[in-house]
Amino acid sequence: MSEPVTSFDKWRAFAVHLLTASGAFLAFMALIAAAEQRWVAMFVWLGAALFIDGIDGPIARKIDIKRVLPNWSGDLLDSIIDYATFCMIPAVALYLSDKIGEPWSFVAAALIVISSAVYYADLRMKTKDNFFRGFPVCWNMVVFVLFATELTGWIVFATVVVCSAATFAPVNFVHPVRVRRLRPLNMTVVALWSILGVISLYYNFASPTWVKVGLIATSLYLFVIGGVVQALVSARVASRRRGKA
Repeated sequence: MSEPVTSFDKWRAFAVHLLTASGAFLAFMALIAAAEQRWVAMFVWLGAALFIDGIDGPIARKIDIKRVLPNWSGDLLDSIIDYATFCMIPAVALYLSDKIGEPWSFVAAALIVISSAVYYADLRMKTKDNFFRGFPVCWNMVVFVLFATELTGWIVFATVVVCSAATFAPVNFVHPVRVRRLRPLNMTVVALWSILGVISLYYNFASPTWVKVGLIATSLYLFVIGGVVQALVSARVASRRRGKA
């Protein structure tokens, strides 16, 4: 039998919801920075929102927030803020920066916001072993790399098209924190990506070549490792079935 819920439990749980909701203010600040084309400031605000997104979930699960406040949906609150910080604002930044050029910047932004909206409505978004099913619309990270590496317009547009198509692909993408397979390696890559990102911001995106190469390499790893693990597991299962036949 679960312990009775006290007033302290409720206030503590609601404080976690407020922590999550603070991401909405960070999104607002990021949007203002995007409108003023202050790209470093925009990504700093988005980085702060990503940090909160990373810590509020474990805290909520630790205090069993769904049991303590059953009438408040932390998942819905999280999704609302994630759509703004992961998808909408990066799309606005990509459009306003004119990295692709008209009319393709408009097309790229439309692909991002529409594919992301559909993805958030998919109840199969997560697999049982905590992988994402399809590209998890983390456009904040993708657009950051596109800004930091200063790739040509057609590569930027091709990246948007590939990621948008991957949103609906039956391919797994890793959640570095919640997926147990290769977790130490995945978290190491995320840490390296984050360090390189901070260096890039410090240089106002005019960073040395090794920083740009490192960002591309770590990003590609995080993009493909889920599918690689999925393929290896599927091959192992198929091999066992053939052995039993």
